[in-house]
Amino acid sequence: MHVDERAGVFWRWWTAGTTSLVGSAVGAVALPLTALTVLDASAWQMGLIASASYVAWIVIGLPAGVIVQRLPLRGTQVGADLARALAVASIPLAWWWGQLTVTHLVVTALVVSFANVLFDVANSTFLPSIVEREQLQSRNSLTSATHAATLLSGPSLGGLAVQALGAVPTLLVDSASYLVSAALLRTLPARRVDAPAQWPPVGELIREGWRYVAYHPVMGPCMGAATAMNFVCGAQFALHPLYLVRELHAPAGLVGVLLAVEGVGALVGAALTTRITTRLGSARALVAAGFTTVAGAFLIPGGTGWPAYVAFAAGSIVFSLGTVVLSVTTRTYRQIASPPELLSRVMATVRFVSWGAIPVGGLVAGALAGPLGARATLFVFAATLICAPLMLVLSPVRHLRDLSDHDRDEGPRPAVIIGR
Repeated sequence: MHVDERAGVFWRWWTAGTTSLVGSAVGAVALPLTALTVLDASAWQMGLIASASYVAWIVIGLPAGVIVQRLPLRGTQVGADLARALAVASIPLAWWWGQLTVTHLVVTALVVSFANVLFDVANSTFLPSIVEREQLQSRNSLTSATHAATLLSGPSLGGLAVQALGAVPTLLVDSASYLVSAALLRTLPARRVDAPAQWPPVGELIREGWRYVAYHPVMGPCMGAATAMNFVCGAQFALHPLYLVRELHAPAGLVGVLLAVEGVGALVGAALTTRITTRLGSARALVAAGFTTVAGAFLIPGGTGWPAYVAFAAGSIVFSLGTVVLSVTTRTYRQIASPPELLSRVMATVRFVSWGAIPVGGLVAGALAGPLGARATLFVFAATLICAPLMLVLSPVRHLRDLSDHDRDEGPRPAVIIGR
């Protein structure tokens, strides 16, 4: 593929992802507000909805790497987009017919969750095939910056749309974004699957990917840190709308703005990741990012009255900045260090473990928020987050300046044979 052609494919891929991200950011405000304002959902129900949005990583997170390895990337991504569009559009239809329930929201979140798993693994596997190795970190930073920009603008737009249209009709924006994304992805070149004469058993392929990540001296601890961080993220997804609406009594427009503020930190983190890792070294930057997220998590539920809004915004910025630095750095390392034939399974394994912690965090948060309240529960989860940087400090990562230093010390790895 020529350089110009490769760049054109990347920008179509990027545009499709950006479109669906904006819609998803709007939906991220409209869905919980639908549960809270239309259906009067309880704290436990909010935790259930948040958990359903990520539980598919526990169910099919590991097989997803094998599935994506065997299927055309384009078809997998387009199919996932169409499934998400139909699932989200079913909520306004049920509401107009007077049949909308919390159960319907949970089922919709589950469908979107399963589609997200396949889409995310396919997307992260696709990027290295259209980007030169030396451009991977900058492209990953760009996609994270784009995600941050949508986090910044999407929830604000979502909050305003909810005030103008209502929570349920606003979900149509999310559904339409998936359709636009599918149309754009359909223009990408199809990947030919170089299949062996006979595929090894699925379980053998899964175990191969699992062993590679779990026993890797760098990827293993990084996965552990990401898991602790996502456990707290799951709690935040469930509790932030509840905390803002029920305890701080913020109106819908302000809820959208406050939920969007984390995009500022994510945008700054994405913009500075390359500079930070160059100055400190990628390994040292990871440890610093871990402690940064702990500080942000403690700040989020602080204060009362209007200072609570300021604390929430400042804490969200600090937390998301550290999260993005860790995410971009570890993702780039996996894409570079993993054997190509293992990449989809490596990505799926990490997502299975780390993203599988999100629904668990949401469920635990929903259970604790009933007796403790949202503010106290957020403090409890902030305390647990100290595990993230400690996992890095207590691992071989603490001896490295850059993550790639480990690979140079170990020397070239032998080729991995599928099904070996």
